[in-house]
Amino acid sequence: MGTKDAAALHTILCSLLLLSLSCGCLAAESEGAQTALLEVDTSWKAARKIPQTLFGLFFEEINHAGAGGLWAELVSNRGFEAGGPYTPSNIDPWSIIGDESSIYVKTERASCFSRNMVALRMEILCAKCPAGGVGIYNPGFWGMNIEEGKSYNLVMYIRSLESVELTASLTCSDGLQNIAAAVIVDTNVSDWRKIQMQLLAKVTCRTSRLELTTSKRGVIWIDQVSLIPSDTYKGHGFRKELIHMLVDLKPRFLRFPGGTFVEGILLRNAFRWRETIGPWEERPGHYGDVWNYWTDDGLGYYELLQLAEDLGAEPIWVFNAGISRNDQVDTTAIAPFVKDVLDSLEFARGSAKSTWGSVRAAMGHPERFQLKYVAVGNEDCDNTKPFYQGHYLKFYNAIREAYPDIQIISNCDGSSEPLDHPADLYDFHIYNSADDLFLKKDTFSRTSRTGPKVFVSEYAVHVDGDTSKGSLQASLAEAAFLIGLEVNRWTPDAIVFNSWQQYGTPSYWMQTFFGESSGAVIHPVRLNSSYSGSLAASAITWRDNEDIFLRIKIVNFGPNTVNLTLSATGLEAGVDTSRSAVTVLTSNYSLDENSFDDPLKVKPVKSGLASAAEEMQAMLVPYSFTSYDLALDEYGELVADM
Repeated sequence: MGTKDAAALHTILCSLLLLSLSCGCLAAESEGAQTALLEVDTSWKAARKIPQTLFGLFFEEINHAGAGGLWAELVSNRGFEAGGPYTPSNIDPWSIIGDESSIYVKTERASCFSRNMVALRMEILCAKCPAGGVGIYNPGFWGMNIEEGKSYNLVMYIRSLESVELTASLTCSDGLQNIAAAVIVDTNVSDWRKIQMQLLAKVTCRTSRLELTTSKRGVIWIDQVSLIPSDTYKGHGFRKELIHMLVDLKPRFLRFPGGTFVEGILLRNAFRWRETIGPWEERPGHYGDVWNYWTDDGLGYYELLQLAEDLGAEPIWVFNAGISRNDQVDTTAIAPFVKDVLDSLEFARGSAKSTWGSVRAAMGHPERFQLKYVAVGNEDCDNTKPFYQGHYLKFYNAIREAYPDIQIISNCDGSSEPLDHPADLYDFHIYNSADDLFLKKDTFSRTSRTGPKVFVSEYAVHVDGDTSKGSLQASLAEAAFLIGLEVNRWTPDAIVFNSWQQYGTPSYWMQTFFGESSGAVIHPVRLNSSYSGSLAASAITWRDNEDIFLRIKIVNFGPNTVNLTLSATGLEAGVDTSRSAVTVLTSNYSLDENSFDDPLKVKPVKSGLASAAEEMQAMLVPYSFTSYDLALDEYGELVADM
């Protein structure tokens, strides 16, 4: 779904309940308006407690969501190995500065790193080189965003049989405007040497590039070139502005690293956790053949566990089950995969003295990560993958024995009939047109509340012609699907970004309505209207520090205005109008989208609600999602968990 100049952060948000009520302003009769009565039973006898882990995020390395996105590394293909471990390798997007008469580059298996042996050999041919020298440059993923006054940490490895005079500089994309530069002069580089320096930007350029140039004739080998801003989120290597958008969603869990990225089209290209840990220079990287691009795996298993911790979210580790899109191992050969998964759990949860826990500790995290959920594969339970259930039981039994507290998620759908194997949760994915997804808003209303719980980890409006980067209509259909849904949820393309800009799609803003759902209390609602086929609603009571709110939300998925009567019965507290508010997500047209040119075209608008009361009149505008927050004077005793 991404483009070369923008990428969509695959964020998966989950919600085990959703409330929805929509209202614009106080209702006055309008031509063609519909009427509706929404009754909310706020008595504690009828209420149910919502799980604390209701709402979360899903990360997948797709559309450069990690490499070039969340992960702040500015150099693309930093090890010159996008073609794999053999030579000649693919060095794109690196390019030369100079012509064939002045410089010659090729890849050789000459690195000092045993797991990624490819390095770049740069031979300077000119005795009198052009002004500024010759060399190589890297434009990053979208052009590097370099900002005045900020510093950037440059690390690279070099080797030469002679002394080296190398200039590292940041320039604008045409190479003419110099933003920052540092000179490396070294006479002792016959063995590989690590070079570290900081580059301080003198000006801002949104489409910069990193240049490595020299005017000295000779041969220089270069490997593992990294450039990262010095002010990443908590110093953990994450791009601040994108992480802040995720923090604002208040996620309670993080599902990672995919998605189909976990599987690969071929097993050899699947995500291998142990190849993504340890020093970044030693990670071999791999080609993601599902989404067709190379990743250096700087954002690996360890970093994703760290990301979950930074977000205050429970990590959910989705591991490969010995199955890809096109091939799979026989169940008799699954034992090494099972052992690999147990090692991954020891890395996350083992003591700092254990074999794999000590590796985690050496990376800077002696404390155990709080990993309590794992998913066995991704979309693997179908007729084309006959070995899945046999594989699943092997994983289930081994994990249950070693870590009895870990919750295990099956790929098999248990929504229509009971599973024939043990599981704590089952994964459910749905992609549909906006109209069809809206109609499926009651999908789980009759699902059994006993046995494994449903985990809706992927859902979205996604049909050609329905939406590109995410329209208002798509977000409303997704919101309706979540209404009353006591499960988790995900939306792709929630955040769109390039090297220096980012914006939330309507789906992103829709999800901000649900940040308070985790740990709240849900109330029964009854909607009476001849127009109810275009409406979806629910309600919760939630606490914000010392304030208590009854939040009622409603989706109006139709083209008509709705005059709404809202009635809250059984309320054991007064309504404080001074602290009450209404928030509306809508736009002039249902297919409106946000963009870099107009990033806030579709965004929630919040205002005071002076008319807040146990019974009140409101107007729902066409194609809208509205949330009432009625501030309460008191808060009743929470009901027990479901």
